Formats: sequence, structure tokens, C-alpha cells
Amino acid sequence: MSAAGTLRVLAALLSYPDAEVRGHLPEMLEILRRENALPAGRRAELEALIAKLSCGDPLDVEAEYVQLFDRGRGTSLHLFEHVHGDSRDRGPAMIDLAQTYEQAGLLLAPGELPDFLPAVLEFVSTQPPREAKAFLGETAHILNAIFGALRKRDSAYASVLGALLELAGEKAQAAQALVVEESLDETWAGPPVFDGCSAK
Repeated sequence: MSAAGTLRVLAALLSYPDAEVRGHLPEMLEILRRENALPAGRRAELEALIAKLSCGDPLDVEAEYVQLFDRGRGTSLHLFEHVHGDSRDRGPAMIDLAQTYEQAGLLLAPGELPDFLPAVLEFVSTQPPREAKAFLGETAHILNAIFGALRKRDSAYASVLGALLELAGEKAQAAQALVVEESLDETWAGPPVFDGCSAK
């Protein structure tokens, strides 16, 4: 079963949540539901994260992302940071990974490093299902480390790493205890001027 669309959604959810990314959140929700590549519990966690990003104050959402992913090595989304740190091995590893992308026809955006997890996931989404799962499996120890660091911080973003681990065939704990008071569809059914965000 292909999870290419789900992988692209997870890549987008781990990207800086600017206006462009937030504008695609309803489409991401639809892809997750349509592709149905994840267990229902994990999908519910991701839907809660999407709702939070959609309805939260944009400045708060962006500041939280920066605080979480740009200010600590444990939650860094640059995979080689967890493997090589600042050692000399990091440069050659970057070059090898960039060449792998180029051979697959994937070109990085200016200034984007090849070990940035959203870029890695974009590449993985272009691979056949078996190869995609194997590639994710090779990074599972890093994904687990980030997942654990995010859970310690009670971050809703842990659900994205949990989803990646499950797509890699690994077992991952629930990212958070969900308290579901009403269905997500009801939560999003607000006045049209708020683009579907709840007015509650």
C-alpha cells in the first residue's frame, strides 16, 4: 500500500508553519483520511495537530515551532545532527544524500540542507512502497530519539514522528493522551468568516 501522500503531509507538518503551509491544512486532512495509511488513533492525533495549527494564533504557532525545533539539539529536524553532530563526517554524508536526491530528480530549495527531515520525507515519498519503508527503517533510531524528546516536551508534533515510525514498521507509543470532547468535524464547523475554525 502506498503512503506517498501521507509522507508528503507529514513532511509539510514538520515544515515551518507559515501562511502557505497553513493554507494547505484542509487538503492535508483530506489526504490523511483518504489514504488511510495510519492507525485511527495516530490519525486522530495528527488531526488534532492540524486543528491546532489551523486555529492557533499564527505568531504563536510559528514561535512555538522555532522554540521547539531550532533551539535544541534533541529535537533538531536535521538528522545528521543526531548522528555526526559537528564532526567532519557530516559534510560527506550531506553530499552523498544530496546526490541520492539528484539521481531521483529531486532538487532542494536554495539553502535547504539534505538532512532536513521534511526534505528526506519528500524524497521517501517518491520511492516505491517497499523502498520507502526500508529507507524510513534505516532512520528509525533517529526518529525514535526525536519522538522521545518531543514527548518529554508534551508536544503535539510527537504524533508526526510516531506516524513515521509506524510507516517504518516500528512500534511507537501514543504521542499524547487525547481528550476528545467532540468530533473534529464539529470543532471545525465554525462561522464561514473563520475559514472553518471553531469560534469556541
